[in-house]
Amino acid sequence: MTQASTAQPTSPDNATDQPSGGADSRSGDPKDRPGEPTELPGGPGDRPAGGVADIVRRRLAPLERRLDPWSWVATLVVTAIAAVLRLIGLSHPKGKIFDEVYYATDAHSLLVHGFEWDEKSNTAAYVVHPPLGKWMIAIGERLFGYNELGWRFSAAVVGTLAVLLTVRIGRRMFRSTMLGCAAGLLMALDGFQLVLSRTALLDIFLLFFVLAAFGALVVDRDARRGRWLRALEGGLDPTKPGREGRLPLRFPASVPWWRLLSAVLLGCAVSVKWSALYFLPAFLLLMLFWEVGARRAVGVRRPWRDTLIAETGWFFAFGVLVAAAYVASWSGWLLTDGGYFRHWLAANGKPEPPVIGALQNLAHYHIEAYKFHTTLEATHPYQSWPWQWLLLGRPVAFYWSNAGACGASSCAAETLLLGTPVLWWSFLPALAGLAWLGIARRDWRAGAILLCVAAGLLPWFKYALDGRTMFFFYAAPAEPFLILAVVFVLGALMSPVPARSPTTGVPVLEPTPERSDRRLVGAVVAGAYVLLVAICFAYFWPIFIGQDLSYADWSARMWLGGRWI
Repeated sequence: MTQASTAQPTSPDNATDQPSGGADSRSGDPKDRPGEPTELPGGPGDRPAGGVADIVRRRLAPLERRLDPWSWVATLVVTAIAAVLRLIGLSHPKGKIFDEVYYATDAHSLLVHGFEWDEKSNTAAYVVHPPLGKWMIAIGERLFGYNELGWRFSAAVVGTLAVLLTVRIGRRMFRSTMLGCAAGLLMALDGFQLVLSRTALLDIFLLFFVLAAFGALVVDRDARRGRWLRALEGGLDPTKPGREGRLPLRFPASVPWWRLLSAVLLGCAVSVKWSALYFLPAFLLLMLFWEVGARRAVGVRRPWRDTLIAETGWFFAFGVLVAAAYVASWSGWLLTDGGYFRHWLAANGKPEPPVIGALQNLAHYHIEAYKFHTTLEATHPYQSWPWQWLLLGRPVAFYWSNAGACGASSCAAETLLLGTPVLWWSFLPALAGLAWLGIARRDWRAGAILLCVAAGLLPWFKYALDGRTMFFFYAAPAEPFLILAVVFVLGALMSPVPARSPTTGVPVLEPTPERSDRRLVGAVVAGAYVLLVAICFAYFWPIFIGQDLSYADWSARMWLGGRWI
């Protein structure tokens, strides 16, 4: 056996690769995992198989290599629920609501001109958001026409796909189909995500691409560790200096394809809204720590040095692909001549060489747009501050009418961007629990979720200090990670901490009545929580979709009074 096969990982990234529970969890009781050892490292179960210690194998092995059809059945059931909720009655309310006035119109202009157009002045329009989200709205308009169904269809499809991604990402992270489906169901039953999925705004596309980029990184983490495992099984000794202790360079196996896909997806997110850029340093940190953790798991002597040597080029390629995807999203503006500032150099008497000139003009466009974003201080009745978002302190009314028929003397119909209260009011305690459990268990998932929540929320606190106008829907890219935080805590309730062997002092997974009771109680609590979220969602459903209610019924749903009106 090589020295690597007996190495004991100490990295926080690897110290607890145990899932947070679940009926089909890979790290639950031994009865759930036939053939698994009943004692963790240091005991009789820590025997080498294929030259690799069991503890190292467990930390490197991906979720599974074979297709699990039942997990996909469960995934598609949750996705179908989300699709029905997002597509039913999608053409209501009639007309353009809230910022559909801008984005649905811009999407139509992209179809006609290739760039945004001001129909009133019959000139190119000056807009301050990149074009990809509007191109995606334009797909629906191309399919169904320039109407409510057309401009909302893409958002509904992408919102549904975000639920599917949440199930699969949750399942891979928590090693549990049940917990993955719980995460997807919570997103499906969230009013905030639902309203964004039924409205032609940009934020649902931003949420989707950020989540997809993160999911690709999680798969990349598994793929890279799987490659280390295969190399160890092939006789690699990572304790040797130089190239002999590193992964062999072989095309295409050496290319981190999922990581490169993540870069393209993050570039797409930035091409929807610039705020996705805050996830770039977060994702680079995740890749760095995960790569260092993998090397520590296999016994590399200098994991930080070796990671920087082997991965710096790929990190650079990640940034290049993000930039390339972003520039590609402006192809409609670049390949035509009528866009705003398209020939700014020539209009100001400066030389405009091919390609370089176009990029210089695009750079000027971005400078002007940045000035707009950093000086936006106009007041709005539905603006809010980031410390209000998780408390639902100021939701946004997208639509309001009192002219409908409800069978009462006074009626009200509203589409209110409001998170399902039971879900959103559990985010703060879930984040506290996540931080505590992450430190106590040294769990890589807790760190990844917290870092992504921070990337989605914390930058806005700085802008709040500058007095910038902002809205609740700016929290959209953080929402999937907030849901993952809740599910992590629910999983922890069903995953008892292993007792320690009185003889060896190492954790033991031996089934006991106490462990079984803890899992049962945790499952009941988690099930009751999801049911309560579903009931709360059903109660608020009418004000998520603009349904006509009596004024009394509408008012009864304004739980925080004037803050929600």
